[in-house]
Amino acid sequence: MSAALIDPDDARFHLGVQEMDRVHGEFIALVNAMAEADQAGFLELFARLVEHTKAHFDGEEQQMTETRCPALQEHRADHQRVLGDLWAIGQRSTPVQVAMGRAYVREQLPTWFAVHAATMDSALAAHLKAKSGS
Repeated sequence: MSAALIDPDDARFHLGVQEMDRVHGEFIALVNAMAEADQAGFLELFARLVEHTKAHFDGEEQQMTETRCPALQEHRADHQRVLGDLWAIGQRSTPVQVAMGRAYVREQLPTWFAVHAATMDSALAAHLKAKSGS
């Protein structure tokens, strides 16, 4: 078994907002499972990743809208870029697309997630904590 693509114990992904931390954990588990999956399993997990990521982003954007988070547009634009990448890769299940998907999951997604969580999501978590008084 190879090393996880994203370390689930990395403090950058535990932001102190229960729902965000839960969703981040699910995202990390999906990405890490994809690293070990055979082709059929990868395709199934990729579809689940797209669905999960869309729901994850929708939930964050709803929270940002409801709490009038000032960084909504920038955060949403980053979400849209990643969803666009996932959508483009997931259009076909040819061997080339699977190879592209594996490369994206292995080489792009962990780095993107680390930066996004440490910057945009941590700012959102701070905003949500301030709004809730915790």
